[in-house]
Amino acid sequence: MLLGCIADDFTGATDLANTLSKAGMACVQINGLAGCIKKNAALLSQVDAVIVALKSRSIHADDAVSQSLSALDWLRKQGCQKFFFKYCSTFDSTQKGNIGPVAEALMIALDTDITIACPAAPENGRSVYQGHLFVGEKLLSETGMRNHPITPMTDSNLVRVLAHQSKSRVGLLDCAIVNAGPDAIAKRLQALKTEGYSLVVADAISDEHLRNLATGTKALPLITGGSGLAVGLPTLYRGKGLNGRNDNALQWPKSGPQLVISGSCSEATLGQIAEMKKAAPSWQLDPIELHKDRSSAIARALAFCVKHSTSPSLLYSSVDQDKLKHAQNTLGQENTSALIENAMGEIARKSVDAGVRRLVVAGGETSGAVVSALGLSALAIGPEIAPGVPWTLSLEEPQIALALKSGNFGSPDFFTRAFEVLP
Repeated sequence: MLLGCIADDFTGATDLANTLSKAGMACVQINGLAGCIKKNAALLSQVDAVIVALKSRSIHADDAVSQSLSALDWLRKQGCQKFFFKYCSTFDSTQKGNIGPVAEALMIALDTDITIACPAAPENGRSVYQGHLFVGEKLLSETGMRNHPITPMTDSNLVRVLAHQSKSRVGLLDCAIVNAGPDAIAKRLQALKTEGYSLVVADAISDEHLRNLATGTKALPLITGGSGLAVGLPTLYRGKGLNGRNDNALQWPKSGPQLVISGSCSEATLGQIAEMKKAAPSWQLDPIELHKDRSSAIARALAFCVKHSTSPSLLYSSVDQDKLKHAQNTLGQENTSALIENAMGEIARKSVDAGVRRLVVAGGETSGAVVSALGLSALAIGPEIAPGVPWTLSLEEPQIALALKSGNFGSPDFFTRAFEVLP
């Protein structure tokens, strides 16, 4: 095995796996630390890269560090030679973490003095220039991410954001150096290390910049960033017998009950929900109703899902910011999230028990809750639906085709188009 990756949520893990497999690396996604201890020896012998998906983005920083170190320890025992800490291309975090604390802990464990941080993903409109993160033409702080219910991003200066949550000195690898190529990158990183910098935010506004970064940091045991940073990694291992992706070898469920579940409140997902509601039956799960009578609310939602599963139907809790704040003010932020995630997980599990075999899930936290509720320890990576979002296939019975979508990804017709892409 060549590359060991730790992702701080489940949608980010599939995003990374999709990037690597498109470029020729055979990948498997292991879901959570429990998935690591299952007997996957035969499976792991066939892949170039393993991504351990954690649900650690918004938990307490100490817990995120502990889980990440456990994942690292397991990956090292599998023989991985290089490591990648993957987080969201919108750098979702708070002043206390979790990106900085986890990166520093991994560096200590790997006995390395310096690493880069680069969430750029030009294919999805994410770029870093002079240390500032842009989404399209807007600074991150001017997008809907400023109102994120869990990790609001109100500062686009990643050097400043990372410095707030780290003990290390945070430097910048600016666009001029990145554009100059891998040798210039390696030389500048050595100089920054000499000057006492340990975490270095790297500019990138194109895939060529990301390839330069991958090659320029090949001597580092650890890199951190979004999935875009992985576009150049397969090239480094091209001569080491990459297996490549082979979708035809996977036995996809070609028909049967299907369902879309959405817990994301991102602007992109709200638009996708509005588009799907025009042509498909839908059911909205209300956290206040769940709080009042959980059993009844779940039973009615499940009955809807089973009744309409012969064609794609939509179960969603996504609302605009005003309605979300009302629920959070009434129930509390953490309680609101927990009510929705637990209910979505239970409904997904009971829907699968009722025969659903093709499932699209929108939202990082929701995806983690659903995968955990279904008890899926490992996922193979299949065809791409949209940039950053592939179909995956569970590698245990019952086999489920599962698409895990980050809230900000996909075109307005994503939900309906997803099933057309399925083999």
